[in-house]
Amino acid sequence: MAGKLEYQGDDITVDPARATDLLAAIMHAAGCDETTAQAVAEHLTDASLCGVASHGLVRAMQYVEQFETRYMNAAGRPVLQQNAFGAWEVHGNGGIGIPAMHMGLDYCMIEARDRGIAAIAVKHCGHTGRLGAYAEKGADHGFLTICVGGGGRHNWRQVAPYGGARGLLPTNPYAFGIPGGKDGPVMIDFATGSIAAGWIYAAKSAGALLPEGALVDAQGNPSREPQAYFEGGAILPFGGPKGYGLGLMAEMIGEAMLGPSTTECNWFIICVDTGRWREPPALQAAAEEILAEVRACPPAKGFERVEVPGERERRQRAENLERGITMPLATWQQIEALAARLGVEVS
Repeated sequence: MAGKLEYQGDDITVDPARATDLLAAIMHAAGCDETTAQAVAEHLTDASLCGVASHGLVRAMQYVEQFETRYMNAAGRPVLQQNAFGAWEVHGNGGIGIPAMHMGLDYCMIEARDRGIAAIAVKHCGHTGRLGAYAEKGADHGFLTICVGGGGRHNWRQVAPYGGARGLLPTNPYAFGIPGGKDGPVMIDFATGSIAAGWIYAAKSAGALLPEGALVDAQGNPSREPQAYFEGGAILPFGGPKGYGLGLMAEMIGEAMLGPSTTECNWFIICVDTGRWREPPALQAAAEEILAEVRACPPAKGFERVEVPGERERRQRAENLERGITMPLATWQQIEALAARLGVEVS
């Protein structure tokens, strides 16, 4: 589980193609059309391949639960539209957010290629999966890509503000991607809480403990038990006042600027055509010079090497495509049980 959780149970290695097929069947049985079901399954499988278990296969169970409670609309499909002020938005129609984010990013890249810079809002949709996937995609196409989500605090009071004792803000994430050197884009993706809520769900599913300093219980006492979060606890902001400030800024963008959020939160995507400032080969050469110097930094005690953000995910994706996705057996059994309940054949 990417080292974030303390887990003592048995593991299983799952073939990525098998995982994708099973998740696509689950999403389709839960009410998604085949295109949406396949897109969601591929996104979740890729997150697990990249080592981001919190936004990987385990999320299938959350999505089905949200379809069944009508928090999300399984049949909702995104549409591109202009608002009353002339800005372009993707309206997710209450559906899952993965297709909506891809639609928004694709439009933003087209406009940025034409104009140099573009922005779009993505609204009225559910969970969007691994945010870094969109930043990476934009950077792969030559864009400085910025994604930020916020505005959902009325439904998601998860993170205590710095100095506060109660959950108030969502985990309001950011992702940045930019074309990099020979090994691909530089990409960062982080929640403004000390841990993404997905890791708490993953820990609960697997019977694992959370890292120190991530959570307090309903009485404000430090806790490593994921159940404490579901019983009124709160996530702490990462980096103290810095994470709190970033989370609050995302909330201002998501609600004060973009308007009231429904379903999950509001998203803002910015794409900048880096080719307007530098030819791609020159940018790549300069980037590689920077990154090579960073990689050459002597590692601190307890570390094997200095890594560049985004390269670990790509390396793990390549390795896991060959050897399979290793995950807690208990979590995979829960996914298979969900498939059986929905009438999906489990091979």
